[in-house]
Amino acid sequence: MSAIESVLQERRVFPPPAAMTASASVPGMDAYLALVAEAERDYEGFWARLARETLTWKTPFTKVLDESNAPFYTWFEDGELNASYNSLDRHVEAGNGERVAVIFEADDGAVTPVTYSDLLGRVCRFANALKKRGIKKGDRVVIYMPMSIEGIVAMQACARIGATHSVVFGGFSSKSLNERLVDVGATALVTSDEQMRGGKALPLKSIADEALAMGGCEAVKSVIVYRRTGGKVAWDEGRDLWMHEVVANEPDTCVPEWVGAEHPLFILYTSGSTGKPKGVQHSTGGFLLWAAQTMKWTFDWKPTDIFWCTADIGWITGHSYITYGPLAMGGTQVVFEGVPTYPNAGRFWDMIARHKVNVFYTAPTAIRSLIKAAEADAKVHPKSYDLSSLRILGTVGEPINPEAWVWYHENVGGARCPIVDTWWQTETGGHMITPLPGATPLVPGSCTLPLPGITAAIVDETGQDVPNGQGGILVVKRPWPSMIRTIWGDPERFKKSYYPEELGGKLYLAGDGSVRDKETGYFTIMGRIDDVLNVSGHRLGTMEIESALVANPLVAEAAVVGRPDDTTGEAVVAFVVLKRARPQGDEAVKLANELRAWVGKEIGPIAKPKDIRFGENLPKTRSGKIMRRLLRSLAKGEAITQDVSTLENPAILEQLGESA
Repeated sequence: MSAIESVLQERRVFPPPAAMTASASVPGMDAYLALVAEAERDYEGFWARLARETLTWKTPFTKVLDESNAPFYTWFEDGELNASYNSLDRHVEAGNGERVAVIFEADDGAVTPVTYSDLLGRVCRFANALKKRGIKKGDRVVIYMPMSIEGIVAMQACARIGATHSVVFGGFSSKSLNERLVDVGATALVTSDEQMRGGKALPLKSIADEALAMGGCEAVKSVIVYRRTGGKVAWDEGRDLWMHEVVANEPDTCVPEWVGAEHPLFILYTSGSTGKPKGVQHSTGGFLLWAAQTMKWTFDWKPTDIFWCTADIGWITGHSYITYGPLAMGGTQVVFEGVPTYPNAGRFWDMIARHKVNVFYTAPTAIRSLIKAAEADAKVHPKSYDLSSLRILGTVGEPINPEAWVWYHENVGGARCPIVDTWWQTETGGHMITPLPGATPLVPGSCTLPLPGITAAIVDETGQDVPNGQGGILVVKRPWPSMIRTIWGDPERFKKSYYPEELGGKLYLAGDGSVRDKETGYFTIMGRIDDVLNVSGHRLGTMEIESALVANPLVAEAAVVGRPDDTTGEAVVAFVVLKRARPQGDEAVKLANELRAWVGKEIGPIAKPKDIRFGENLPKTRSGKIMRRLLRSLAKGEAITQDVSTLENPAILEQLGESA
C-alpha cells in the first residue's frame, strides 16, 4: 500500500484535548466555523480587522484589497509600517524589553539568551552599519549565513532600513549563490567565515568568493563577514568587512524606515519546473500579518510559551516562523545551529527537556530519521527524556505518513499533544491548510481544513470543482494578504506559473495534487503535479538537476525523477547517458559517485541523486520525447505494465532498471 493510499484509508480520529479547547485562541469547531463565516460574509472586512488588531501601523490603511490589476493583487497598499518595528520596538515600548526573544543553542551546546532590548540594539547597530555602506530603501541584500543570532539580525536590519533581503540557504553551492546574486541585483552580501554542522566547520566565505568571481555581481560593493569560527579566509581589502568591526562604534538606536505595505520585504528563491530558480517576492504588510496571525491560530501562541521551529532561515519556514512570526508576537523561541543527530540522535529531545519547549515544529524527514535511531538505541528514544513541557507538535515541508504521525504523537507528545500538520508553500507566506490544536479533530496524514479566509479547493484540468473523494489539482480561489506578489523581474512567468489561462487565469495554482475526504472534507496532499521534487521538505526542480548533470563533460543526456523514500519523503533518481560506452560494475559505482559530487558542487548537497542509473539511451517515443512515466516506474522498482508500443527503443528499459 502506498503512503497516499494509507492516508486515504486512515479512519483513526484524535479529538483535541478538552483542556486545550477551553483556553485556545480558536476554542472548538464552532469558533472555527464562526471565523470562516465572518470571512465569507465580509471578506475585506475580515482581513482588515485582523490587520488592525495584529500589526502596528505608522499610517493606517484605508484600502484593503485592490483586484483591479489581477493577478497582481495588493493589500493595505496606502498603509505604512515597518516589519522590524513590529518585531522588536513595540514589545520594548510595551515594557517587555527584558523578555527573552531568542534562546540560541550552538552546535557545540553553548547557549546564549538574547532579550528583546538586546536584539533591538544589535539590529539597530547593524542597520546603521548598512546605511553607512550606502545601502538604502529598495536595495537588495543577499544573506548567506549559518543558523545564528547574526542571521536574524541581518534580516531584521534590512527590514529596518527598507532594504529587501534575499536569504540563500548555507548548503547551496557557489553557482547557486551566483545565480541568485545576479538575478536579484544585490548591492551587498552578508556571509560568515564558516558554519558549524555536526561538529564540523564548513566553508561559507570561500564559496561566496567563488560566487562573486563568476561574474555578473559587479553591483556588490560590500561583503560583510560574521566571524563564526575564526577559520582562515581570503580577504579583499576594498570589499570585505568584518561584521563585529562595522558595528563596533554604531549607536544602538536607528529610526525605522516606514514603508508602504506593498514594499518588498524579501525575495526568496524556490525551484520551478524550468531550470531557473524563481525569485518569490513578498510584501511587508500582508506577509507580516499572516506570519503573526498563524502563530496565534496554528500554534495557539501564549506569552509564556517557549517555541521551537527547527527550520533554517534559508527557507520560507525560517522566515515566517523564526525571523518574523514569533518576534512579531513578542514570543520566546529556541534557535538551533546544529543537526538533530549530533552529538547523538537524542539532541532534539534533550533540547526540548532542557529548554522546556512548549511548541515544537519540525519536518517529517527529521521525525522518520529519528524513529530509526530511537528504535535502535533506547538511550536516544524520546521516552528517555522529560518532554512533559510540550503541549503542541507540528510538521512542515511535506506530508507526514500515518505511521510516523502516530509515533510522533505517542512517543514525543505522550499521546496528549495535538499535531498541526501544516500545508503551505514559499509562495503562500504562511500556513494555508492545517488543523487548529484546540478545534480540529485530527486524522493522521491529513492536513485537514483551510484556515479561516483561505478559499482552498480542488479542481480538474479545466478549473472546474471536483466532488469530494475525487483527486484533482489544489487551488486557492481568492487572493489572501501573504500571497506571492510576483516573480522578481519576471511578471509573465508569475502569471503562467500561478494563474495559468488553462484554469481560467483567476485560480492560484499550488502545483500540488490533492483529494478531500467524502465525509469530513479534510484535505490530503498527494504530491507535486509538475516536475518539482520534494526532498526532505526542500523543493528541487528536475530540470535544475538535469541541467547540472548535463553540464558534466562526461554526460550526454540525463533525466531525473523522484521515487518515494522512507526517510526523505522523496528521493532523486537520475537516468544518465554518457558520451562513451555505458559503464558497468565498479566503474559504474565510481562514476555515479563522481556525478553525485558534481551535482552537490553545482547545486548543493541536498540535490545529490540517491540513485544513478546508466543506459545507452533514454526511453523515448519515435518523436524523441522522453517517457518519464516509465522512468518513474523504473525508479520505484515496479514492473512495466504500461503500453510501450510507441517506444523507439523498448530494450533500454532493462538497462535502466539496474542501479549503479
